[in-house]
Amino acid sequence: MPMTPADSLRRPTTLDRTLAGLNRALATLAGVPPSSRPMPVRNADLADDEPAGVAQRRLSGALMRVNHVGEICAQALYEAQAASTIDPVLEGEFRAAAREEGDHLAWTQERLRELGARPSLLNPLWYAGSFALGLVAGRMGDRISLGFMAETERQVEAHLARHLDRLPATDARSRAIVAAMQEDEARHGEHARRLGGVDLPGPVRWAMRAASKVMTSTAHYI
Repeated sequence: MPMTPADSLRRPTTLDRTLAGLNRALATLAGVPPSSRPMPVRNADLADDEPAGVAQRRLSGALMRVNHVGEICAQALYEAQAASTIDPVLEGEFRAAAREEGDHLAWTQERLRELGARPSLLNPLWYAGSFALGLVAGRMGDRISLGFMAETERQVEAHLARHLDRLPATDARSRAIVAAMQEDEARHGEHARRLGGVDLPGPVRWAMRAASKVMTSTAHYI
């Protein structure tokens, strides 16, 4: 049956989706991510919620730069996985997760500004690499793609727990952000498993941890 004008308005074409994805990528890399939730606040009555001293401030800036890179990667992964699935419901799930990760991106971007720290100079590289990984996972089928999402979120949750151990105790603002992010990541991972995500083989999980280690070690400084 030929598509009517009304149908064409309701159903985005491949070009529409490509252009929308490109717009989201540019917004991510330009540092203007939208946020639907306010930045988390911890211990609102605490008068001094900033790291004490130059060394602690630098440490907070480096750790939040790494977390910002993680959110750049999350946007790319979910964008690629959403584009790869033919299931519109699952595409919506990836988009919903990406919106919450977009909040994390906005929070870490703002926190970097407050700390006087810069984002990673390699953000375009991180985005491109993560997008490629997301496409590979998506092309292997929805259950594997969901399993990839679940394992990614599990590793990110553990990574954020380590950052909570390393962030200065006086840096309540950064700690509040990381704690809120950790809660969201745990929920995303559990949701992916409930949707049918399979456990990935051990070598794949190991490779993901190794790639993450390279990224976090590099982003800490660059």
